[in-house]
Amino acid sequence: MIEQCVSVKLTRLKQAKEEAEREVKLYHSNMEAAHQKKISETSGSSGSSVKRLDEETAMRIQSLKESASRVSSDVVAMLIKHVTTVKA
Repeated sequence: MIEQCVSVKLTRLKQAKEEAEREVKLYHSNMEAAHQKKISETSGSSGSSVKRLDEETAMRIQSLKESASRVSSDVVAMLIKHVTTVKA
């Protein structure tokens, strides 16, 4: 009788261990899938952010070039005036 009780307990412990291992594997695979999904979402948005920043930078550079070309003749005239003016 004691042997049978011990055998039943050992069988139940073995079943519990196998069940726990299955649950751990399932949890691990779910967490891995969630992690991979998050990585793919992040890398996708990162690429679009880089593209957006490149476009904004190009627009700002173009704006600065246009501003510089508008005022460059005035700056040159001002520099020539100050360089050629003799103060007594």
